[in-house]
Amino acid sequence: MPETRGGMFRSLRVYNYRLFAAGGVVSNVGSWMQRTAQDLLVLDLTNGSAFALGVTVMLQFLPLLLFGLWGGMLADRYPKRLLLIVAQSLMGLLALAMGVLVVTGSAQVWQVFVMAFLLGLIACVEVPTRQSFVVEMVGRKDLSNAIALNASSFNLARVVGPAIAGVLIYALGGTGPIFLINALSFAGVLAGLMLMRTSELTTPEPVPRAKGQLREGLRYVMVRPELLMPILLIAFVSLFTQSFSMSIALMARQVFGAGAASFGLASSMFAVGALTGALMAARRVRPSRRLLVGGAVAFGLFQIVSGLAPWYPLYLVSLVPAGIALISVNTAANASVQLATSPEMRGRVMGIYVLVFTGGAPFGALLLGWISELGGPRAGVLVGGALTLIGSGVAIMLTKMISRRSNAAVRGVAAATAGAR
Repeated sequence: MPETRGGMFRSLRVYNYRLFAAGGVVSNVGSWMQRTAQDLLVLDLTNGSAFALGVTVMLQFLPLLLFGLWGGMLADRYPKRLLLIVAQSLMGLLALAMGVLVVTGSAQVWQVFVMAFLLGLIACVEVPTRQSFVVEMVGRKDLSNAIALNASSFNLARVVGPAIAGVLIYALGGTGPIFLINALSFAGVLAGLMLMRTSELTTPEPVPRAKGQLREGLRYVMVRPELLMPILLIAFVSLFTQSFSMSIALMARQVFGAGAASFGLASSMFAVGALTGALMAARRVRPSRRLLVGGAVAFGLFQIVSGLAPWYPLYLVSLVPAGIALISVNTAANASVQLATSPEMRGRVMGIYVLVFTGGAPFGALLLGWISELGGPRAGVLVGGALTLIGSGVAIMLTKMISRRSNAAVRGVAAATAGAR
């Protein structure tokens, strides 16, 4: 039986983390409500265009692909709590602006595209900063637990948020109020950040500005198999997992003819599995390589199962194990990377992690949107599952190849040094 070191919720003993987690629950629920409303808004504005939905996802993740490494570098240079306060405030203002546009009947699809792109720009800094900030609150001992609890909060919100959004969209007659509610929810996380006891944060010394810091971060990862393997695995798996919520929307509406409330139920079923997987992960002290690989393979298989489901109830059931598998590989990879990284490099390494975790999403979203447009949503889900399985195998082979070359290079340098002596 794995060691628990104080139980499933041990990180909540830390005052600063309790504030962080409480604010995160409120904000995450609002964000998932907005994500549901955003998908439905795009479909309504474009008469159900799967391609337009794919473009929206692409624009939201494209900035991370282009600028994500710089965001990680900023996380190493500046106080993370301050960066998070600024980023969360800007995201709240964007939600407020879109809510006003929708409520007043002025919203157009290009405005949704712009909002998605701006959210992506802010996420370039916010995501690696938030990921690397956790260890400053709880320390290395409880890092794995805190990451799993963050995932639990995120996926609890994924259960609750879409369901609430579906009900409110029906009750309030549109998606506009959802954006406004999300704007208000950012007050929770901002309050938590501002009330923290800064004296209890284990903040590393800021890294001074210098040339070559991005290349230094890349070299740091490339010569360490314990970092390279989970990062490569996440790179291939996340190419299609980030657009899975898009596939759920298309399957629910176009294959099974589900309305807003039923679509919210589908998203919630997937999140039930993810929440279960996160709570299972919270009991582990350290993730294993077997869990990483097994989670990736299982997610690919259950994607295929969901794409073949003949009836909506069976489709809903298949989303639960898919969620368990996805969150298992995600939490294991995140914890593995942070535990293997030194404090002064954590922002840059997490910038790389976030880049590969989300950077492939624009291409995966466009590809699956295009395939779904041509062959239907089932075809998109099946292709995504098959490519997840293939990508997992490629990641393992690439790690072995790069590690062998790095070891050979190190041995060569050592032999040359010994010969010179």
